[in-house]
Parts: sequence; structure tokens; C-alpha cells
Amino acid sequence: MNPYLIKDEVPESELRAYLYRIIFEAETPAGRAFDIVLIVSIIFSVAIVMLDSVAGFRNVHSDLLTTLEWMFTVLFTFEYLIRLVVIKRPSQYACSFFGVVDVIAVLPTYVSLVLPGGQFLLAIRALRLLRIFRILKLAKYLREANELIEALRASRRKITVFMFTVLTIVVICGSFMYVIEGGENGFTSIPRSMYWAVVTLTTVGYGDISPRTEFGQIVAAIIMILGYGIIAVPTGIVTAELTNPGFARRSSQACTSCGNIRHSSNAHFCHACGDQMESIEEG
Repeated sequence: MNPYLIKDEVPESELRAYLYRIIFEAETPAGRAFDIVLIVSIIFSVAIVMLDSVAGFRNVHSDLLTTLEWMFTVLFTFEYLIRLVVIKRPSQYACSFFGVVDVIAVLPTYVSLVLPGGQFLLAIRALRLLRIFRILKLAKYLREANELIEALRASRRKITVFMFTVLTIVVICGSFMYVIEGGENGFTSIPRSMYWAVVTLTTVGYGDISPRTEFGQIVAAIIMILGYGIIAVPTGIVTAELTNPGFARRSSQACTSCGNIRHSSNAHFCHACGDQMESIEEG
């Protein structure tokens, strides 16, 4: 029995408890093996989606791609159903971020069976592209990804203020360039001038629009220099949060009611559903 689960939280039957430990507890050998198999499956399934978009490869290996796609679809469907069975609150997991991702990952393949016919081909192809959402399932099995997500979550207010500042700069610079350059130089509207400001501020520089007047070129140079300083800001915010001694490291303990894994190592209650948990203690 997993020592991190209190008695009242363990699913009723021994089989459900055993499956729960394999699927949700990554620290056990069986849990690690399960995660590795899923990670490899996700990577291969995403590769299949990419190969399916290559016309030459799809025309030659259409049957193979279809077979592999259905294999992965059945595998991920079975995984999703098992998660719903072993969790105490299936609806809680189904409505969670990763629960929705699990559904999106398999739904397009089943929709293609319900909507056959040439007239629906384009719509089906668009739906099948949603299979690429399987790549988001990888974050569920990587502890480092969870720490990065928590750092981003803790930095969200600072990043929001930063993004608002960047948006303000873009509006001001776009408006200036619209007045300075005018429509004869390609700055036909403020939104189009704002697009140029974004491209310049991020140092991308497509070159489809460029200032022609000397004053406009001076303003563009200032925006380019400003862009180098702006690029470093969000990286610094997240890095400072990660290196902060007070940053709460997360455990891999999953809640038996909703499957949420974003808990501090000393958490007593799940912050998603409120059910009681035991903190993980050394020794």
C-alpha cells in the first residue's frame, strides 16, 4: 500500500487501489513504467499526426498511418476510461485541464467515423489536426514541467503587468508611425502600424513594411533597441520565481478524488477539490 495515501482516500476495491497507484502515483516502479509507456506513445502518436500531413508519405503509407492512428486512439481511450474508473470523482477529472485534453486527443478519430463523405473532408481534416493536443499530455508526466507551470502561475500578475506595458508601447509606437509614415509608405492604418511595431519590437523584422522617412527610421531604431531589453523581462521574472527560496516545490502525490497533482509537499488538502490528503514526510 502506498504510505502517502490515508485510509479514507484509498479507492474501495483493492483492484481500483492497485490501478490508482500505477496510474496516478509516479514514484512507484509500476507508476514510472506506466508513465514511460504513455510518454513514448504520445511522442509516436504526435509523429504519426505530422507524417499524416505530408502528402507524399500519406499517399504511400495511408493504410499503415490509419492502423497506427487507431491503435493509439484505442490506447488513449482505454487510459482515459481507466482514469475515470479509479478516481473518486470522475466528473472532477473529466472537467480538469488534462481531462479535456484527453478527450480532445481521441475525439477527432471517432468523429471521422460519424461524418463520412467527401463534402465533410475538409471539416474532418481540421478536426483531426486536434490530435496534436496529445503533446499537452506530456506535461502531466514530467515533474519539472509542473514546477515550471507553478512558477508561471506565481508570476502571472507580474507577467500580466508586463504584457499590458508592451501592449501600451505597441499602441503608442504604431500610432506614431501611422502619423509619421502615412499610407504611401505602407502604414495604411493604426492596426497595420501596430503589427509593424510588434514585429519590430520582438526583433523579428519581416520587412514587409518598413519606414521610408528619416524620422521614421530613427523611431524604428529606438524600438529595436527597446525590444532587446523587453525580451529579457519575462525570462527574468520566471527565473527569479524559480530561484526564490520561498518557492513551494511540488510533490508528485495525486489526489484520489480528482487526480490533481499540483500540491505542495506539506499539503493536507487538495486545492482543487478540497479533499483531505496526507503530507509527504521523509523517512
